[in-house]
Amino acid sequence: MKNIAAALVKAQSEMAVATKDAKNPFFRSSYADLNAIREAVMPALNKNGIVVLQPTITTDSGKSFVRTTLLHESGEQITSDTEIVCAKANDPQAFGSAMSYARRYSLQSLMCVGAEDNDAESAMGRSVTKAAATQTQATVTVADTPASEPKASKPSFRNARKAAATSSSEDLI
Repeated sequence: MKNIAAALVKAQSEMAVATKDAKNPFFRSSYADLNAIREAVMPALNKNGIVVLQPTITTDSGKSFVRTTLLHESGEQITSDTEIVCAKANDPQAFGSAMSYARRYSLQSLMCVGAEDNDAESAMGRSVTKAAATQTQATVTVADTPASEPKASKPSFRNARKAAATSSSEDLI
């Protein structure tokens, strides 16, 4: 953990702010999409010997997760699993949207990149009103060896999401 921790400290000090250039016509708002998050973090991570991997995994129970792994050139890694919550079963487009959403939030939260989230409700299939913040489920594993299947997921970001929902966009940056 010594090498990846030092590299992450350097990388985070070099990271840019995510640009809120994607438009959500439903809420008439802007947000930082996956590409904006990647543009904000990848150059600094790569410069400091860290690569990001985001494969999908499926547990024995059938749940799908995005496994975000920060892999350092020393072999040390930090892994976070974020559940892919899809609004419609057996709909490849809905699954792709939910997977992109999970990739964005997994990388954004792991790297502590602030960005406004205005597309959460449409990704969840909600249409008329903005609902209360939804629960994000994630587990984080820190190891020098490859991570195993995610253990019991827990609502680790519930309070942060509630705070984000009641804060102005300037408070989130």
